Amino acid sequence: MTSEITLVVNPTAGSGRGAHAAQPAASALREAGFSVRTVLGEDAADALRRAREAVAGGTGALIAVGGDGVVSLALSALARTATPLGVVAVGSGNDFARALGLPVRDPAAAGRLAARALKEGTVRTLDLGRVGDRWFGTVLASGFDSRVNDRANRMPPGAGRFRYDLAILAELASFAPVPYRVRFDDGEEREIRATLVAVGNTTSYGGGMRICAGAVVDDGLFDVTVVGECSRSTLLRVFPKVYRGTHLSHPAVTVYRARSVELRAAGVTAYADGESLGALPVRAVCVPGAVRVLARGDRKSHG
Repeated sequence: MTSEITLVVNPTAGSGRGAHAAQPAASALREAGFSVRTVLGEDAADALRRAREAVAGGTGALIAVGGDGVVSLALSALARTATPLGVVAVGSGNDFARALGLPVRDPAAAGRLAARALKEGTVRTLDLGRVGDRWFGTVLASGFDSRVNDRANRMPPGAGRFRYDLAILAELASFAPVPYRVRFDDGEEREIRATLVAVGNTTSYGGGMRICAGAVVDDGLFDVTVVGECSRSTLLRVFPKVYRGTHLSHPAVTVYRARSVELRAAGVTAYADGESLGALPVRAVCVPGAVRVLARGDRKSHG
């Protein structure tokens, strides 16, 4: 393995924390004896191109500095390669890092962990979700939660994780259940009226909302959380429980486990890792062992 490490940086992550986080993370890696270079693309497509070039050139690791969006970009460069992913989580959500028990908003600690993992060979092999040529590490959202995402993304970055709570309240005023057509694996298509359908490779989205609380990141299966048709008052009572994962016991909630999920519904956008995948329909496939991640030595994780 080469001693050169590549940092992919989102300078706008976490209200500018991405740009500031690169330096302490890089310093920690250099102090451990690694050579570090930084990739700053002109836009997401350019950053992805540069990341793929680094992987093809034999970089020892690709380290994503930012939030789940830049992690998702790095996953697209790394999926099905031997190059490991490191994460310096300084975004507003950081759900991928949370799922693996990695440092959040502590770039120096994240850099030290990555350096130690590289030296000791502490690497976890994890599943990824795939939709067409797009890869995701956390949760694919559709329905109420994707409309919340639409609204949250239009809010000022300074709102932080609380922008999701504000967006939830705003969307409650107009939301109605969605008529879905859903297919699990090779089964028959089902018609379901649902408030939302979330496809989880890991447990959470939106900065710790444990929508797929039972998901396991290396079992080869998605956890698919379906919140059925319910009133606004019921949704108001149930949704706060998402932060603890206790919503799964509510009668309106059903969890399925599947290797692939096909979702069809009119007027619904799908998001994965907080990034838009476009309008339904989508078919998501769980790809076992698709990425190697620099991990904690004690294997502390949450999904």
